[in-house]
Amino acid sequence: MAPNTEQHWARTKSLMILMMGLWAFFSFFIHMFVTSLNKIVIAGFPLGFYMAAQGSLLAFVIMLFWFARAQDKIDRDCGVAEDD
Repeated sequence: MAPNTEQHWARTKSLMILMMGLWAFFSFFIHMFVTSLNKIVIAGFPLGFYMAAQGSLLAFVIMLFWFARAQDKIDRDCGVAEDD
């Protein structure tokens, strides 16, 4: 199968924009509303504290694995995977 580099870079760019948006959301946007989020309590901890201490870190780890899987699928679909 001949590599389709134009489609590969278009899909990779879309994936990267999505990931950067999610990263910004979990890094900045959620924490801008920490006072409002602290009114919600989960397991005895305010949600703002939980998102700062655990939630964002967990989201980043999930995003990392999801990104690797999605990029591998793009690479395979476009014929540019390293182990083809």
